[in-house]
Amino acid sequence: MPIHDWTRVEAGIFHAFHHRWITAMTDGLNAGLLPVAYYALPEQYAAGIRPDVLTLPGPGGPAGFPADAAGQGAVVLAEPRVSIRMETEPDFYRRKKAHVAVRHVSDDRLVAVIEIVSRGNKDARAPLQDLLDKTIALLDAKVHLLLVDLFPPGRYDPHGLHAAIWEELAHETFLPPTEKPLTLVAYESAAKVRAHVEPIAVGDELVPMPLFLEPGMHVLVPLDTTYQTSWDALPARWRDVIAPLV
Repeated sequence: MPIHDWTRVEAGIFHAFHHRWITAMTDGLNAGLLPVAYYALPEQYAAGIRPDVLTLPGPGGPAGFPADAAGQGAVVLAEPRVSIRMETEPDFYRRKKAHVAVRHVSDDRLVAVIEIVSRGNKDARAPLQDLLDKTIALLDAKVHLLLVDLFPPGRYDPHGLHAAIWEELAHETFLPPTEKPLTLVAYESAAKVRAHVEPIAVGDELVPMPLFLEPGMHVLVPLDTTYQTSWDALPARWRDVIAPLV
């Protein structure tokens, strides 16, 4: 379904939708999208970092990607189909800047995170910097990240959130297409960080986006169907405000 203009409502309404969407994505991942050695949990803490959805290897699972994973869950080994691909310099250059190493509080290894950006992450300098620090820390710990930003650039991220992240990470400028101010981006973290970017706009349909489990291996997260499920559960009072009938 078309992406809605969430700037029409106050932050609390998107917050309610946000929680339903997190649950829908978590349920979808655990219902067969992930290989059997992996599972997802919503809103867990990792060394003080609070992502929306964690993807973890199951208890007793191998440290790397399971050899038979291609037959369990829709694991994709080909390059994701996105509009823009970017990558940093190799690890040596990236680590010239000190970062915090992130470890999960449990015995399970943190593999990937899905983060749905809220307006509050971007409407002031301090929360934006917190989000940037969290993102860099996850990627530096070689945790993969899928970032969903349905809010347009603002005062503190004039070229969008991915541009702010890429400036911090790679010290390079990214200018999104002006007609596509919203962003879906999957970060694949290994010796280099690769960004698989899909610029979007209000009215576009959400496309499936890769969630990397290991470098070169990902599953596709069905953003559109989980968004639809969450939208249908939103009270009609607010659906009418966000998407009024003409």
